[in-house]
Amino acid sequence: MSRALRILLAVVVLLGGVVPSFAAENAQPMRGTAITDRDLLRKLDHDDRLTISRLLWPERNANFPLTTDMLFGSLPQLKDIPPAIDAEFDRYVAQQKAAWPTETIGVGEGFDVQLFDRANLKSRDTRFVLAGIVNRMDRAYVSEEACGEIRLIYRLARFETRPNGSTSATRLPMTFNLVMKARDPHQVDAGGKPVTCAEVARRWLDNGDWQGLIGGGRSPDDAMLDRIETNIQISIAPKSALHDFRSDYLLKVFKYDAATKTFEESTLENQIDRDRILADADLRREFTSWLLAPDNLRAFDRGTVLIPEKFLAKAALVPTPAGLDASAMQPEFGMMQGEGTGEGKADPVFTDDDVVGALKQAAARGIDMQNIRSVAGFQRRLNDVTCAGCHQTRGIGGFHFPGVDWLADKPSNSTIVPASPHFVGDQIRRRDILTAFAAGKRPDFSRGFASRPQTRGSAELAGTEYQDGWGAHCSLQNAGSGTPDKSFTSWSCAKGLTCQAAAASSRIGMCFIRTR
Repeated sequence: MSRALRILLAVVVLLGGVVPSFAAENAQPMRGTAITDRDLLRKLDHDDRLTISRLLWPERNANFPLTTDMLFGSLPQLKDIPPAIDAEFDRYVAQQKAAWPTETIGVGEGFDVQLFDRANLKSRDTRFVLAGIVNRMDRAYVSEEACGEIRLIYRLARFETRPNGSTSATRLPMTFNLVMKARDPHQVDAGGKPVTCAEVARRWLDNGDWQGLIGGGRSPDDAMLDRIETNIQISIAPKSALHDFRSDYLLKVFKYDAATKTFEESTLENQIDRDRILADADLRREFTSWLLAPDNLRAFDRGTVLIPEKFLAKAALVPTPAGLDASAMQPEFGMMQGEGTGEGKADPVFTDDDVVGALKQAAARGIDMQNIRSVAGFQRRLNDVTCAGCHQTRGIGGFHFPGVDWLADKPSNSTIVPASPHFVGDQIRRRDILTAFAAGKRPDFSRGFASRPQTRGSAELAGTEYQDGWGAHCSLQNAGSGTPDKSFTSWSCAKGLTCQAAAASSRIGMCFIRTR
């Protein structure tokens, strides 16, 4: 393989397969499931209609978005967020110093590990701008009464005044997601009846006036607030003698408490607390028994499992790039291998025999497994069902939705491709769920692995990077490198492409034109 091709493959792995040539295809899969129109997002932000401050403080008199110093200083709902983030930063720095004692860690150039500058969260020159709106009614299985979620995604930006008086804006590596319930429980239709999930879905599929999509055009009230999710690129570490280039991302969730009217630090959905489980033998056995129980294993296979909070963590650190195999991803892989060496090595949470036995038990009960048909399939799902594992899969430098960059004078690649291949490829499944809702049917909420969209969208996605086109993830065994794994036999490449190893992986490769 030539040096140029190796460099290209490295870039593709880091960007998750994103290439600008597919930009024109991005808009169609997102029709009815996401708002990514550059001019509309700019207008909604400039008019202060869907800014964070307007949604959380609708009665305020000011008609302009709040800068971050005012946002976190003036809104009591957000008072718990900065100290929780500060605590995670302090823990992260201490861990990094212990792991790499010879490296320097700090803000700005000149450090081996360059930290995100937390001063940006207390600055008069920064604020969160609306970068996209995403329909997640495909998550109605979490709360059927709420009909799923609507996510308003904001990107942190710094504004500076040029010498000529004009203003420049720079996007910073942090997203702030305000998650609303998809249905306003107080809204009624023309006949005085509560608005149904079917009506909400039809509004999105009609793709009409944006005002009918969120709170029916009214300012959403407390009953619609669910949580805030933050994703911060906490550090960047250039390649050194100790390690390759890496960047780490910090994920946090803050659940809304209607009684206290504040967003309080919460566990991340399905973010397994690996370290705590490995350290507690009783908790480890309890978690193993719970997840391998046939009904829970079925939900785990479908991607709709909801792991109890007692097994979950309140933060996730996501390193990138992470490679293609689940074995290269952290933190869940340790659950299949155990930790440490010698006599001090902890037992794995799940052994191969545990998984094989559970799959046999499920088959005996007539449960058809859609995705997990092997130990490797179980291991991969153990990663991508979590926040950290999903974010490591086909993301754009740690984000699945970097958002639309309407701030730039000239559109950049992040404007052309506002979302990752994983995000775009999943829109067909999400639209299918919206269509079922609109027709008054019970949707199929199942999903495939994060690396490959479900085949229910195969006709529309066939030959694209999202499924089996250039840069798509594929099964190396299908290319003749070993016995095909039953969990990945459908991961093939389109005509004219072949599955090639693009990273240190024994099972998963990427679809490229044959080089020889």
